[in-house]
Amino acid sequence: MDMHTVVVGTSGTTAEDVVAVARHGARVELSSTAVDALAASRLIVDALAAKPEPVYGVSTGFGALASRHISTELRAQLQRNIVRSHAAGMGPHVEREVVRALMFLRLKTVASGHTGVRPEVAQTMADVLNAGITPVVHEYGSLGCSGDLAPLSHCALTLMGEGDAEGPDGTVRPAGELLAAHGIAPVELREKEGLALLNGTDGMLGMLVMALADLRNLYTSADITAALSLEALLGTDKVLAPELHAIRPHPGQGVSADNMLRVLAGSGLTGHHQDDAPRVQDAYSVRCAPQVNGAGRDTLDYAAVVAGRELASSVDNPVVLPDGRVESNGNFHGAPVAYVLDFLAIVAADLGSICERRTDRLLDKNRSHGLPPFLAHDAGVDSGLMIAQYTQAALVSEMKRLAVPASADSIPSSAMQEDHVSMGWSAARKLRTAVDNLARIVAVELYAATRAVEIRAAEGLTPAPASQAAVAALRAAGAGGPGPDRFLAPDLAAADTFVREGRLVAAVEPVTGPLA
Repeated sequence: MDMHTVVVGTSGTTAEDVVAVARHGARVELSSTAVDALAASRLIVDALAAKPEPVYGVSTGFGALASRHISTELRAQLQRNIVRSHAAGMGPHVEREVVRALMFLRLKTVASGHTGVRPEVAQTMADVLNAGITPVVHEYGSLGCSGDLAPLSHCALTLMGEGDAEGPDGTVRPAGELLAAHGIAPVELREKEGLALLNGTDGMLGMLVMALADLRNLYTSADITAALSLEALLGTDKVLAPELHAIRPHPGQGVSADNMLRVLAGSGLTGHHQDDAPRVQDAYSVRCAPQVNGAGRDTLDYAAVVAGRELASSVDNPVVLPDGRVESNGNFHGAPVAYVLDFLAIVAADLGSICERRTDRLLDKNRSHGLPPFLAHDAGVDSGLMIAQYTQAALVSEMKRLAVPASADSIPSSAMQEDHVSMGWSAARKLRTAVDNLARIVAVELYAATRAVEIRAAEGLTPAPASQAAVAALRAAGAGGPGPDRFLAPDLAAADTFVREGRLVAAVEPVTGPLA
C-alpha cells in the first residue's frame, strides 16, 4: 500500500486524492477543522431531535414514509433499519476501487459538517478505509436519485458490523469479523446518521473521476497511434500545421494536432502523396484525427469541470446549514454527473470507431499504399492481423451500444415520491466497460501501426524517432513484430497492458517532450 496520506477537510477533495485512495491505498485522516465541524453540526441535530416538532430524517420516516413521526425510543432502530432495508443490491460484486472511492467520497461529504453525523462515525469510516476493508457492493440497486442508495447502504452496513466485506487479502468474510480483527468497533447509529450515510452521488462520482484519469491517458495514446498510422500510410503531416487549427480554435483539436506533429517530427515516411500512388488528400480517419480526438478532449474537460464542482459539494438530504437550519433539498439528484458520464461514453465510442477505421485501412492492400495484405508475412499462407481487426470491430460495435444514454431514462420509485431519477450509476457502470474496451481498441491500432511502420522501415524508409521509440518499447513489452503467423492473443494482451498502463505515452515522451 502507498503510505501517502490524504487529509479530509470541510471543503471537499480533489480528483487526485480520490484516485490515490481508491486505487493506491492512500491513508485517510480527518483534519481538526473537519472534526470541529462534525461536532458543531451534531449539536444542531441533537437539539432538533429533542424538540417535539418532526424534522425530516431526524424524527421522521424516509421517502414516501416521511409523514410518520418517530418516537425517541425507536429512532436508533429507525437508523439501523434504513441501512438494512436499503442494502438490497443484487448481481456481481463491484470492483474494489469503486467501493473505496464510494466510501471516501461519502466521508468527504460527512466531513463537511453539513450532515449532522458524529465525529466518531466519520472516524470509523476512515478506519475501515485504512484497514483495507472493502464492503461487498453489488452491481444493481442504484437509480442515481436520493443518491446511490443501495451501494452506499452496503457500505454503511459494514460500519455497523453487519453484512459481508472483503479483507485486505481479498477474502470475503462477515464484516463483524473483519472489524474485530482490525480493532474497529461497530458504530451504533443515532438520529439522521443512517440517512446521511446513504444519500449521495458518491458511486457515480467516483467512477467519473477514475474514468477521466483513464481517458486522459487513452486520448494521448490515441494521438500517438493516429500519428503512427498516418506515418505507416505515407500520409501528410501538413494537415497538422498549427495555423490550420488556429482558424478553428477548439482547444482539444489544437492539442491533438500538436501531439501528432511532435510524434511525427523527423519522419522519413510522411509526405509521399505524389509518389507511386498519387493522392490529393488522406482519408478522413487520418486527416481528421485531430478534430475527432480534440472534440473528445474538450468533452473530457467539461466533464472534469462537473466532477470538480461535485467534489466540492456536500450532497445530503436534509442538510445542516451554518445558521442552524436543517433543510430538505434535491441536491442528491444525479443528473449533472449522469449527463457527463453519458457524454464520455459517446466520445469514447467515436474515438474507438476512428481507430478501427485506420486499422482496417492499414490491413487493406487496396487502401494501404503498398503494405502487404493484412500486414501478413506471406499472404495466403499467413492471415496476418485479419482477425485482430475482427476483434477490434466487435469491441467498437459494443461501444456503440454502450453509448446509448442511461440518463435519458427514468423509472419512478418510492410510491411515486421519487418520480424522476437520474440513472447515473448505470451510466457510470457502462462507461467503465466502454473505457476498458477503448484501451483494447487503441491497443489493436497500435499493434497494427507499429507492424506497418516496421515493414516500411525494412523497405528503406526511416520512421520518426518517436515512432522508433514506441516500436522498441512495445516489442520489449512482449508484443512481437512482423513475421509468420503466431498465436496472436498474447501479443494483443501485451499491447493492451502497454497502452492501459500509460507505457506508450511514457515511451515517446523522452523524444517528443511531455504530451498533453
